[in-house]
Amino acid sequence: INTSTGPKYDGKYLRSLINQLLGDITLKQALTNLVLPTFDIKLLQPVIFSTNDAKVNDWKNAKLYDACIGTSAAPTLLPAHHFETKGSDGKTHSFDLIDGGVAANNPTLIAISHVRMESFKQNAKFNDIEPMDNKRMLVLSLGTGIASMDAPKYDAVTANNWGMLDWIFLNGNTPLLDACGQASSDMVDFHVSALFRTSRCKENYLRIQDDSLTGAASTADIATEENLQKLVEIGNELLKKPVSKLNFETGRLEEDEGLTNEEALAKFAIRLHEQRCFRLSA
Repeated sequence: INTSTGPKYDGKYLRSLINQLLGDITLKQALTNLVLPTFDIKLLQPVIFSTNDAKVNDWKNAKLYDACIGTSAAPTLLPAHHFETKGSDGKTHSFDLIDGGVAANNPTLIAISHVRMESFKQNAKFNDIEPMDNKRMLVLSLGTGIASMDAPKYDAVTANNWGMLDWIFLNGNTPLLDACGQASSDMVDFHVSALFRTSRCKENYLRIQDDSLTGAASTADIATEENLQKLVEIGNELLKKPVSKLNFETGRLEEDEGLTNEEALAKFAIRLHEQRCFRLSA
């Protein structure tokens, strides 16, 4: 499909595959607590689906299929997704969704807010966490990687001559979407990091991200066998790298402590196991 007049992909295979995998399973049937951000272009506001909300409100109990198609409908790449649900009162609720990354390219803060709200509402699963008690939370944030800053795609000199269309689509790139998405993601990282550091429990937040991607590995839609294998290799290499944090002055990741990502993950796993054993014994 011509990207100037429609999305790059028609999404038919993706929809068929997700439907095959998920069928009619709904959010409240999920085995774990899911939180899925989307953006409603009709209402021009985020819509956040969650397992807990689905168990309380029938109209929020969407099919996992619909929520997944909606949250993955990236502008310029895939079509928007429309579907309807019904509440216990019989009222119909409609959704017109695009990629959740438009609202939350880094959904970490949404997950934290969700836990706090459930604690505030005294959900039994979260009743051991005070709404503002960051020391009772372990947050693992996994990034999908960003392009290396060694070869930046944009600069002010060239952007000076851009018009509206150039900002939207230029030489196969989407400057405005790239800027908004990266800014949104980095600001969340900054706020969450500050949240845990000022609570004197920075070890409770682990952000793993790769900022050295180049070529096909830095794109969002090249799903060749070769590129997928390359991404696996990049992931394995990332485990061996030191834990890092974002330097907002340089825009680069810098070593934060002596542990590797693999060692930090192992420590997280031990703490989670200990907590599970404690809860089971209680």
